[in-house]
Amino acid sequence: MGNRLSKIYTRTGDDGSTGLGDGSRTGKDSARVGAYGTVDEANSTIGLILAAELPDEVREQLVSIQHQMFDLGAELCIPGHAAIFAADIDRLEHWLDAHNEHLPPLKEFILPAGGEAAARCHIARTVVRRAEREAVALARVEDIRPEAVRYLNRLSDLLFVIARVLARAGGHGEVTWNHERRKA
Repeated sequence: MGNRLSKIYTRTGDDGSTGLGDGSRTGKDSARVGAYGTVDEANSTIGLILAAELPDEVREQLVSIQHQMFDLGAELCIPGHAAIFAADIDRLEHWLDAHNEHLPPLKEFILPAGGEAAARCHIARTVVRRAEREAVALARVEDIRPEAVRYLNRLSDLLFVIARVLARAGGHGEVTWNHERRKA
């Protein structure tokens, strides 16, 4: 395991730079820092979902995902490091298919609502989508493994389906978009 923090502040970032996992330094506004910072933010929003009442299966999956998101952040923080693999993406797809199997087919757009747990899940989904966009932007200027982007893409899909599951499990149901609704 790497170094443990014994002191939280170092003052080394006061100049607008930060240390990467390989010891090099880069600007705090770099695409790499933006990508792994947004992965960290997405992981925090998954923590918000976990603070709600959840079915055990969903809770276990989200805890597993939090660990993988930490791994993904490390992969993005350490140029050339590999921490997310095809098997991790396959697991997300397996969970996605298993949850989706019990849901009715979508015929309308769903609004980000459906009770507190579902709404938190929708927030996490949108932050994961932003992390995906930032990883794509990083991949345009630096080498990153395609598994990072694929993982984030699949995770946002899974969070959408879990939000549907949570809306139904919480008794709130899904809120569908009514495109004809107009204020008078």
